[in-house]
Amino acid sequence: MNKILPLNEWLSAARKADHIVAFDGDKVWTQARLVQDVHSLYSELIKHQAGRWALCFENGYGFIVALLATLHAGKTPVLPGHCRETQLREQRAMFDAVITDLPIDPGCTVINPQSLPIQPVATLPPVAQNAGLVLFTSGSTGEPAQVFKTISALNTESAWLAGLWGSELCGCRVVASVSHQHLYGLTFRIMLPMALGLACAASMIYVPEQLAGQTKHPLLFISSPAFLKRLDSNLPAPPCRKTISAAGLLDETTAQRVRDWLGIAVSEIYGTTETGVLAWREHLRAAAPWQPFPAVEFIAQASGWQVRSPLIFGGECGLDDNLAFTGQGKFRLLGRRDRIIKLEEKRVSLSEVERRLMALPGILDAVAIPVTRRGRTTPGAVVVCESAMRSAKYQRLWREALRQWLEPVAIPRYWRFVERIPLNSQSKRDWAQLQELFHEPH
Repeated sequence: MNKILPLNEWLSAARKADHIVAFDGDKVWTQARLVQDVHSLYSELIKHQAGRWALCFENGYGFIVALLATLHAGKTPVLPGHCRETQLREQRAMFDAVITDLPIDPGCTVINPQSLPIQPVATLPPVAQNAGLVLFTSGSTGEPAQVFKTISALNTESAWLAGLWGSELCGCRVVASVSHQHLYGLTFRIMLPMALGLACAASMIYVPEQLAGQTKHPLLFISSPAFLKRLDSNLPAPPCRKTISAAGLLDETTAQRVRDWLGIAVSEIYGTTETGVLAWREHLRAAAPWQPFPAVEFIAQASGWQVRSPLIFGGECGLDDNLAFTGQGKFRLLGRRDRIIKLEEKRVSLSEVERRLMALPGILDAVAIPVTRRGRTTPGAVVVCESAMRSAKYQRLWREALRQWLEPVAIPRYWRFVERIPLNSQSKRDWAQLQELFHEPH
């Protein structure tokens, strides 16, 4: 296994000048180029008083440059989780300025590193011991909440993962179908490859054909259940040495299909933005239990599960999932607790509504969401089904079928039909888009 480097040493002489940091097709960025580009951006950043810099990058290499330059300059990187100009304007209170490779105007100071002159390379100040970055999590409400991650915790997380899988990954290149603007992508597309010295793809994979075209090197593929479900096993299988899935629970059917295509079992990670990685499992057999990382402690309380970990800022936080532990210290996930709403003094589980929707004939996928109109909240259903079933007739039939399982107040009153459930760049449900489906026209 390669020597593991913490972030503060990514620019050190421990990596040779011709070491490949990132690639995009046949184009590569070397260690020498990384050192030069970080110095150029650092030299610009120290001219500005702004402390919180939003990083908005489609290019993974540009993101690495910006991350290192802001931290060495004593600034705080902020990862909004997207690169949309209108939303950045709405979130202006969360950052002071923006570093981006995109032609956007968020209404504040913007630096595009590609436009900066080359600067002489000099010794940079070390990254502060208490340095960190800010991410956002929206849960199921759509309201962004800030989560602070220390660089120390991110380094520790990389060391855990390197200890678990590092020996399997020597010589791999890292490709991903998830964004580096969220914690999962940040951890596995940026932190882990940089710690191990693995070349990472600057561009994201959007369609299965792009993955199948990666044939020149052994791969570590970072993905999500949503993407893995869309894989076409009729395509030639790329040389994936390991495939990792997170950002949602991977179903057994998809896991088996991917295993048959690639010839390897999918490795799955369980964690949250607040907690970092908590546990892992290999889909070698059906219903494989989760194995906690050694330093993670789960604590049962009357209000639900708490988790204690050195990766958590503050050391401890609550979980929104129900767990069932086995005798070997492993556990199974029993579903989420956090999607409980109160309707007409009754507690309604939106997760339960979704399960019942998914059991109805003709419904391929579904989301239940609270819809508030004229001061009254009631469930709404976003449904994927055949176009012939998008009618009031089928809504009546489905409502009638739901009555045998659900209280009348829990049966969806509003229905919206889509080709696919909208997902964000982390392949999680895009709650803001889902809510917009139910907005009344003014």
